Parts: sequence; C-alpha cells; structure tokens
Amino acid sequence: MISVTEAKNIIRENTIPLSPVKLSLAESTGLVLAEDVYAATAVPPFPQSSMDGYAFSFNEWQQYKKLQIKGEIAAGSNEIITLSSQSAVRIFTGAPVPPRADTVVMQEKVTVEKDELLIHDEKIVAGSNVRIKGSEISEGALALERDTVLSPAAIGFLASVGHASVNVYRNPSISIIITGNELQEPGNPLKYGQVYESNSITLNTALQQLRLDKAEVIHVTDKPDIIIVALKNALQKSDVVLLTGGISVGDYDFVLHAANECRVQQLFHKIKQRPGKPLYFGRRENKFVFGLPGNPASVLTCFYQYVVPLLEKLCKKKIALQLIKAPLSKPFQKVAGLTHFLKAWYDEKTVTLLDAQESFRLSSFAKANCLVQVDEEVTICKEGELVDVYLLPK
Repeated sequence: MISVTEAKNIIRENTIPLSPVKLSLAESTGLVLAEDVYAATAVPPFPQSSMDGYAFSFNEWQQYKKLQIKGEIAAGSNEIITLSSQSAVRIFTGAPVPPRADTVVMQEKVTVEKDELLIHDEKIVAGSNVRIKGSEISEGALALERDTVLSPAAIGFLASVGHASVNVYRNPSISIIITGNELQEPGNPLKYGQVYESNSITLNTALQQLRLDKAEVIHVTDKPDIIIVALKNALQKSDVVLLTGGISVGDYDFVLHAANECRVQQLFHKIKQRPGKPLYFGRRENKFVFGLPGNPASVLTCFYQYVVPLLEKLCKKKIALQLIKAPLSKPFQKVAGLTHFLKAWYDEKTVTLLDAQESFRLSSFAKANCLVQVDEEVTICKEGELVDVYLLPK
C-alpha cells in the first residue's frame, strides 16, 4: 500500500489538460479559455449616445445658447449626419454621435420652441452622455486571458468584441461502470440478498454539482468477460472510467483482471487510508481508470479526494474541495497506520466528527458538510486541536 500523499502525487504527475477544442460561445459557458482572446472591434465602435436626447457641439452652444434641431439619429442608423453650424440633432440611446457633435443633453433637461433647442442643464459639461469610441476596449486589445472561466458575463463580453467561438478546455467525458450481482435499481422490489444501488446516482449528482457533464452509467454482473467488454467500450468513448465495486481481492472481484486485459497500466492499487483502502488507479495512453470501492461512503470519499483533482486538471476548472484548518470540538483517537477521512460538520468555528463513520453508511455523509483528514501516523487529536478540513460542495 502507498500513502495518501503518494497516491495524490501519482495522479497529479500523470494528468495533463485535455486538448483544447473550438466551441461556439453558447456551448462554452462554464468552460475555461485555452487562449488569450483579443477584441476584433473597439467597444463602442463609434462615439455613442448614452441617453435619449440631443447631440450638439458644446462650444457652439456656449457661444449661441440656441441651436436649430435638424434631423434625428436612432440606434442602428447607418446614415452619417454632419451637423452644420449652430445646430443639434435628436438622438437616441446607442445611436452614433455625428461628426462635430461632442455632447448629448438628456431630453428631460431641454425645451423645444419652433425647432429651436433650449438647454436647462446647469451641470452639463463637454462630453456629457457620450461614450467615446473604444472606451470599453480598443480594437486589438486583450479582452480575456487564457485560463479565464467563461461566466455568462464573460461570454457576453466576448460576443460584444466580435467573437462567435473560442478555444476552450472541454469537460471530460466520463463513464461509470457499476459491478455487483447483489444490486437492484431503486423503485423495484428487493429480492432476498439484494441491496439498492446508489453509487451511480451519487456520483452523477456529484458531477452535476461540480458543473461537469453527466456520466454514462453501465450496469454489469460479476462476470470477468462482461466487465472486460464494458471497460473496453468505455475506454473507447470516455476520458475517465469509474468502476465501483469488484476491486478488492475476493473471488468475485474482477475489476483488476479486466483492467489488465484492457492494457491499462496500473499506477497504484491500495492506499493506506480508511475508508477506501482498495482504491485502484490506472492509465491507458490519455485515458484514466479508477477502481472505486463498492461501499457508498468509500465511493464518495475517494471521488472527492482523488477523482475530482484529476478532473480539475483535465478541464482546468477550480473544482477541488477547499482545504482549511479548524479546531476539533471533541477529542479523537485511532490506531496509527491508516489516514482517516471522517465525515464531519463545520459550523464556521469548530468541526465536529459525526457518528456512523463506517464505509457502508451514507446517513452521516448526508448530514456532513466536510471531511476531516487525520494522517496515518497520528493516534490522538485533542479537543481544540487544528485539523485539516475539506469543505464539501454546497
């Protein structure tokens, strides 16, 4: 067995980001930019009115005080109107401010008498209510840097500077293979010896919470040939394959055999930890395989501690659990030799370990908002002692 630190280092050293793909802006929300993006146009691309009102030359207005209204310019108009001396033009929000005009007065601050404009705005100055060309960004300037997460606002900004598509790191494709003759789908009656299968929905909802794509789920029986075929097919279409159950050393544990038959290079099998000691990790070229334990709490713990960091590196999203230090509300004692990941509740002040820590029990996980890590060499944690706390996604 290897240590938790060794296992995490092996995963990190063997993972590189997925190759970038070009996607439309609509398909890129939540993904990470794989390139610097530069503005294809200035924003705004012309001097632009920010108000419904009247455009005019400030100097001429100061000189003459009365201006003759000649024409109007609506948003989207491509007609170029050049103001003559002592004139103003009716203008609307978003419309181009014509040559010779440099100021816009809002319509509530004027009166119009026989097509003459009288301005009653004591605070108006030259340039008021005019967005100068390139005031948001100039043409050719850096709009967004590589590794930026594309939020709705970022998507809208890229559209405004003239881009319809970008190069991004896509979400990894994932397959989940559920093994076990004893498993029954929820909603169906249980036969003697059966239990309801929960790992697939647990993992898929965990992926959804992290804003990753839903995984394809394949259910197989505990037969070597069937598991081999399922793994071979999954490796053809997915970047990451998660198998649950069948990774220990029992007579019906065939996942390790299937991985070997599919030419998956074993990088580790078994970690000095509880829960999840029989965890398997392997690689075939740029595809990755995790053999997760079958017990529900072990599956979810290993997913957060090992699978999520790999997924984070593949798509460059910041999705790994936040690690903080917090004091224990009560003492804890264990035997040396295994790192423990304990379900707990953090109240912003102290962290309390929950009951029902066994690997088959999800009830305590359902109440937890964090995992506490107690390293393998530690035997006693005192009340008030600072411990490592991984905050679970909300």
